[in-house]
Amino acid sequence: MNMTLQVLPEKHRLYTYAQSQQIYGQTGCIGHLRGDMDSNGTGFFTSWDNHCANLKTDAFKAEFDTVINMLRFDERYGGVLKNRSSMAGYCYANPESGFDGNYCREYAFRADTDKYSYLMRLNPNKGDYNFYIYAYEREWLDRHLKNAEKGIRFIKPDYTTLFRIADFDKVRITFYNGDSVDYTCRYIDEYHVEVGSNLYHICQFAEIMQRNGNTVIPLRASLPETCYSTLANTGEIVIIKRGESGYYPTDIPAKNLAEAKEIVDEMNEKGGVSKAQAEAMKVGSMFGWATPAADPASYDKNGKLIPPNRNGRGDER
Repeated sequence: MNMTLQVLPEKHRLYTYAQSQQIYGQTGCIGHLRGDMDSNGTGFFTSWDNHCANLKTDAFKAEFDTVINMLRFDERYGGVLKNRSSMAGYCYANPESGFDGNYCREYAFRADTDKYSYLMRLNPNKGDYNFYIYAYEREWLDRHLKNAEKGIRFIKPDYTTLFRIADFDKVRITFYNGDSVDYTCRYIDEYHVEVGSNLYHICQFAEIMQRNGNTVIPLRASLPETCYSTLANTGEIVIIKRGESGYYPTDIPAKNLAEAKEIVDEMNEKGGVSKAQAEAMKVGSMFGWATPAADPASYDKNGKLIPPNRNGRGDER
């Protein structure tokens, strides 16, 4: 059997964690295997959880056993599941696979066969589960990942587009009484979205928001939590916070607007904030976070607005 093993792209890592039943169904997630290698690092104790039990065919079960054995004993795959020491060596040899997980540094890989994909989250540390392997119908998973790249559309009840956000980004819902709550959103398909733990048709969600007098703004992960900016009329250096209107004053001195802009550019650069992000934050704080110009994707690397015909897209019912 042919199988490829590669580092899992950053944007796909969350598919190595538990998802909702809707996501399991859309991606063809058959189930996942959880395991640890005992205190001595050479054991192999596992448990399996079903997610779409109807997809757990005899053919899949036979292949899955073969895949696990290949990951453990076939030298072509680096002994990634052979023992904890071997797993650690494989992970450390692929540092681009590492990320900060919920509790520790973890590593993510993807193994593909002709029909199935296995997304792995590895933790080569003693005292915790050492691996989670989520098994997917490969065609279903790839189709969903490609469609999810279009982002999640939020609309008015008449289907006019308000904004789009990336899958896994958040929105902030402000209620009629001024209270607000932030929710992570998940792409289901072009017309359905998960907001928090609830599934909606996008028009249903828009109607609920309008009926209850709520407002919704995007909290794009592509924007920083804060950045520095300047006031055009005074040259004052201020702080802008994502999702909030207006600004916060600072006591950072500057002789004139030109110097203030130099200081702001330097401080943003040190904080990892690009010029595109800074411009998007400035526009969002002034004109609302739902406006397309509050998205850093609307700017080039120099913070200049890209003409709409170069990055815009139409939306249909």
